[in-house]
Amino acid sequence: MKRETLDKILKIVLVAGVFTLPLWMNSPTYLQILILLFWYAYLTTSWNLVGGWAGVLPLGHSAYIGIGAYTSTVLAMHYGLSPWIGMFVGGILASIVGIIIGVPTLKLRGAYFALSTMAFGEGVRVLVENTNKLGPFAINGPRGICIPLQNGFWNFQFISKVPYYYIILIMLCVALFVTWYMSRVRIGYYLNAGGEEPEAAEALGVNVAKYKVIAMAISCFMTGLAGTFYAQMALYFYPKAILGLDLSFEIAFIALIGGRGTLAGPVLGALVLRPVTDFSRIYFSSILPGLHLVIYGLVLILVMIYQPRGIQEPLSKAYDWFLDNMTGTARAKGVKS
Repeated sequence: MKRETLDKILKIVLVAGVFTLPLWMNSPTYLQILILLFWYAYLTTSWNLVGGWAGVLPLGHSAYIGIGAYTSTVLAMHYGLSPWIGMFVGGILASIVGIIIGVPTLKLRGAYFALSTMAFGEGVRVLVENTNKLGPFAINGPRGICIPLQNGFWNFQFISKVPYYYIILIMLCVALFVTWYMSRVRIGYYLNAGGEEPEAAEALGVNVAKYKVIAMAISCFMTGLAGTFYAQMALYFYPKAILGLDLSFEIAFIALIGGRGTLAGPVLGALVLRPVTDFSRIYFSSILPGLHLVIYGLVLILVMIYQPRGIQEPLSKAYDWFLDNMTGTARAKGVKS
């Protein structure tokens, strides 16, 4: 069998397995774990558009999750607008805020950009926690918002976990496609060039700041969509849960450990690190809250020392080694050499 054929078969089997998984997995608990895993993979893939390709380190993306969640929920509760429509309104609003924040901050370099986005994210959390009403809309400050039960597709509420599983899986596939497509068109090349060598790219006539702002807008739009998804799945959210810095840090850690600026890195990072979060929260949340971030930090240090391109690199090499040995390509290479 040819190497390319085996590669395609394995990928088709993987995709088919993921899409048919709810047919043979009936446990709502396991489905919930997978839904959250895909949600983090989606968030990290969205973050990767600006944090990976644009070569900057945004640490305030939880603010855009909150904008999406609050926008769609307020529109649904006050005007009866379907969360499906509110989701895109929230995404557009998050994108506009991202552009407003990105235009001045994306000109900053290194730690200055990271600190400015972190200050913005924390500022939004503090503002929301101390606000009970935003104009005519009640957002209830630190108490958060409890969404009334209105089961139905139009209301984005389902009794079963299966619809949520497929919705977030499709969102993740779309995010991966957007990332893949951007990496193969002009904006992806410009972002890569501007992220690695901004002075050289500008000297060649590339408007680096413009393409970084575009990437920021797309990233914030997709992150805003994730906020609506979380709100409709959990039916209750509060500022600390979706606007906290720990969520922003977790997204960045997963991308950095998985492989920043790659297609598979954010997904692999979520697959490896999310079980660590669930385990630490189940067994240590009462005595050591935030332990998962400490573990992420230790793993990040080790990865930066031994695998600075993330865990996707050794895993990709292991996959290539498996394909070579299963198809005899390794022996052919040895004979040829």
